[in-house]
Amino acid sequence: MKKKVLALVLALVMALALVACGGNGNAPADNGGQTPSTDNQTPSTPSNDDNAAPAASGRVYWLNFKPESDEVLQNVAKMYTDKTGVPVKVVTAAAGTYSQTLNAEMGKSEAPTIFVVGNQAGVRDWTDYALDLNGTAIANELNTDAYNLYDENGKLVSIGYCYESYGIIVNPDLLEKAGHSLDEIKNFDTLKTVVEDIHSRAAELGFDAFTSCDMDSSSSWRFTGHMANLEYYYEQEGTPWTECPATISGKYMDNFKNLYDLCINNSLTAPTDLSVGGHDASDEFRTGKAAFQVQGSWEYEGMKEQVPNATMIPYYCGVAGEEKAGLNCGTENCWAINSKVSAEDQQATMDFMVWCVTDPEASRMLVDTFGVMPYKNAAESTNAFLADANEYSNNGCYVMNWATNFQPNVDEYRAALVSALNAYNADQSDANWEGVRTAFVDGWAAQYQAVNG
Repeated sequence: MKKKVLALVLALVMALALVACGGNGNAPADNGGQTPSTDNQTPSTPSNDDNAAPAASGRVYWLNFKPESDEVLQNVAKMYTDKTGVPVKVVTAAAGTYSQTLNAEMGKSEAPTIFVVGNQAGVRDWTDYALDLNGTAIANELNTDAYNLYDENGKLVSIGYCYESYGIIVNPDLLEKAGHSLDEIKNFDTLKTVVEDIHSRAAELGFDAFTSCDMDSSSSWRFTGHMANLEYYYEQEGTPWTECPATISGKYMDNFKNLYDLCINNSLTAPTDLSVGGHDASDEFRTGKAAFQVQGSWEYEGMKEQVPNATMIPYYCGVAGEEKAGLNCGTENCWAINSKVSAEDQQATMDFMVWCVTDPEASRMLVDTFGVMPYKNAAESTNAFLADANEYSNNGCYVMNWATNFQPNVDEYRAALVSALNAYNADQSDANWEGVRTAFVDGWAAQYQAVNG
């Protein structure tokens, strides 16, 4: 009888111990190996208690698209791991190498759990690897659907984690030193007058008009991706593309040439030296060596101390009515969750993403590097260039959408543009400009055909 009583007592003690051990509300539910639920229930946000238990088992691996944000992301990753115990790894692809890095990393046993799908070409290539984010906890935190990417079946492949603006950054203090003011610049003709005057007096003034316009991989995207957008934007002629067109006409190539020529011929670095690269345009601007820089809102955080009055103006290029132009606004920074990793890794990743956009300290750090995050509970943006974009819009100016995101077979297409622009930079002949036009227009059709057959 005593043995039976002792056995019952031991069984009760063991049962109570199991209940105590299993009482962690942060443990993931067993879902039979399926992907996380996509209902409207938001996963619990990790506690801010430094001694908090892990929010979920599993791991997070963010393959980062933005080299300039690497240091901040490493700090955010460490913060989350310290708070929750969940390992977070951030690997940052070198500028211009994201596609190659992504292809290589996705073939590994511990592939990225967060990756970037930033345009419709990426949606087509990676939809099978992307978890459908419709109705998920992170999607429910968004304050707009404007920057999300869907496939043809309505699957939410990726969601914007920041949006940006780009155009021409200006140092008004240097303009004043040169005897000009920002108010003079209303269109391409007035921009040209100011730029050429500054360049002609660069030795006297101690600074030039534009920063270097290098064509190496760390810089060429400013022209083959961003500045190229002015041609695509105006070619839409008021009807934004919803999918990649099979061909483009190049109708506004002369306008692209107007601005491109102005940049390379009124710069710190001679056009014939641009193919080699090696110049730090951002540093040139921050240190007052040039009054203008072709760049975007992501530069603000790094220059606000040295050039606190920096502002951004549109891509004036000689199009009729451009006095009402605004900035280029959009994103190619869109999060996708890898559908091929384990359910535990997917849940850990979802929890981490929600924390990134809701935790006051983490979202403040991220907003400061990204400029703005389109989430209801993220920190408020303090980026002056995004404020410039809003001011143009509030004044009735049109927003130049990121039609450049439709570039087909983007890496190959841009590589051909770089090659053609380098030939033109070395010898600005009509024949070499025709090569640029061919790379722009015929290259688009060829790369579209290569992808779509």
